[in-house]
Amino acid sequence: MNRYDFKFLGITVFCGLLFISCSSDDDDDDLGNWIDRSVFDGSPRSSVSGFTIDNIGYVGVGYDGDDYLNSFWAYNIDGDYWSQKADFPGSARNAAVGFDVDGKGYIGSGYDGLNELNDFYSYDPSSNTWQQIASLPTSSRRSAIAFGINGFGYFGTGFDGDNDRKDFWKYNPNTDSWSELVGFGGDKRREAVTFTIGDKVYLGTGVSNGIYLDDFWEFDSASESWTKKLDLDEEDDYSIVRSNAVAFALNGYGYIACGASSGALGTVWEYNPTNDTWEMKTSFEGTTRQDAIAFSNGSRALVGLGRSGTLYLDDLDEFFPFEEYDDED
Repeated sequence: MNRYDFKFLGITVFCGLLFISCSSDDDDDDLGNWIDRSVFDGSPRSSVSGFTIDNIGYVGVGYDGDDYLNSFWAYNIDGDYWSQKADFPGSARNAAVGFDVDGKGYIGSGYDGLNELNDFYSYDPSSNTWQQIASLPTSSRRSAIAFGINGFGYFGTGFDGDNDRKDFWKYNPNTDSWSELVGFGGDKRREAVTFTIGDKVYLGTGVSNGIYLDDFWEFDSASESWTKKLDLDEEDDYSIVRSNAVAFALNGYGYIACGASSGALGTVWEYNPTNDTWEMKTSFEGTTRQDAIAFSNGSRALVGLGRSGTLYLDDLDEFFPFEEYDDED
């Protein structure tokens, strides 16, 4: 394991997923299919960061087992191809966060092999250029979460080098400024995930003090308030609790996938926000992994990269949650 290469939590970006009463009925067996897509053109890596703008998934930085990285890439979801973009201008790092707001992407925080970081940068895809923005006005952080919604960016949780954190901060791109938010009642954590459905953001998983956390939260972007949902171990047959996973939203459902819990995982869970329940889907078809990346445009979703032990990965798969599994795809 690299020095702190246990996960981003990516944004990530999100291999995460969720559902309706985790049924094991025969009719539900093998629901969900994975199809291979274009292998990542860059070096295999884990703990990358990224965001999705329109039909392009952007991914960069990370760790390849030897070096911290600053290269940056774009995946065309419709065309199924990768292209290299301008390098991330900050120090090479992993375990950073990524989010997008109004057509621009943002990457910041993380770990450079020596220190946790608090600097942030914006990326303009129209000009393929980066610009440094206001740094996070609190302790430097790695393995945090971030998301963009309603014209603002939000950042929270993570590890500051001494302690796990639970504070949250709001970024205003119009004023290039951060302000602290209060009201999150969940536990401190690192390596959690989020996904967004409509005007709600859902946060769960992660680890603190060696304990995998089971609390699950909904953020209302209009009121900027948090509501506790049913725990991730609410039902005896749920096995959602983990860290270093990925998460994404697809066609009105949320998903949590892969991650770590006494070893790398490949399981996938689907969340139904209507009734606050989870259902297990077909596991990720590739190598079980943690510290992967997921990106979704709302109607299509892909998961890839990451690591399994000391094996760093560069494959990419697209997920079709309501198709029957076909191992020939």
